[in-house]
Parts: sequence; C-alpha cells; structure tokens
Amino acid sequence: MNIKVDELSGLPAAAAEILEFLKSHNQKFVILRGEMGAGKTTLVKEIIKQMGAEDEGSSPTFSLVNEYFSVNYGAIYHFDFYRINDEEEALDIGIEEIFEEDAYVFIEWPERIENLIPQGIVSLSIKVENKTRNIELELV
Repeated sequence: MNIKVDELSGLPAAAAEILEFLKSHNQKFVILRGEMGAGKTTLVKEIIKQMGAEDEGSSPTFSLVNEYFSVNYGAIYHFDFYRINDEEEALDIGIEEIFEEDAYVFIEWPERIENLIPQGIVSLSIKVENKTRNIELELV
C-alpha cells in the first residue's frame, strides 16, 4: 500500500489509512524506516491520537519507549531506538515481554534491534521527495 502526503494537513487522512490497513490485516506491530526528519515520530503521534490514546504521543528518543492506553485499541508502545548502542540495551528495558503482549507496537530505527524483531509484521517506510512524503506499507 502506498500513501502520499503533500502537506501536514494530509497527515490525519494518512494515519486513518494506516489504521485501516492494520485492522484489515489484523496487525499490531509496525516498524518505521526513514531518514532523520522524515516524519516518523509525527506520523506515530497522529496514529496514536486517532487511536484515542489518553496521552499525546511524543518522541521517546530520550526514554526509548513511551506507553499509551486507548479504550478502543488497548496498550500502545512507541519505541525509538536511535540512541541505543546495542540490542542488549533493548533487552534491559524488557522488550521481549512487551513484544509478547497483545499490544500495538511502533518502532523507529528497527535496524538497531534487527535480531529482536518478530516475523509477520508491518514495515512502514517514509521517503521524502521534495516536500512530499511517500509512505509504503507492506507485510514482512
């Protein structure tokens, strides 16, 4: 699935399409790839907002993980592994237990924990061309 976002005002519609994709494919685990500044955190914030989470999503860069709760979707975890040095740091925060939960999981910089990522998930890539964000979703 491909989505184009030309302006920030198009972000809510893109987030709604992504949520629909997740629901229609019965998926809760999403890895996000894209350059620094591509809009990964901004997109996750909008998805979390549309999920009706109690807290507004923020970049978890300094805490590695933010946890949210939605009455309609349950537990939601947003990880940002940009600042970790190795997979051991992810294991130290209990990532394996979180991955076993029946929760929505969004991971930025998944290449930092590549060996810990489960199979059968959604890969979301954001590529920036001029000011357009091209979002590609695929099951991997």
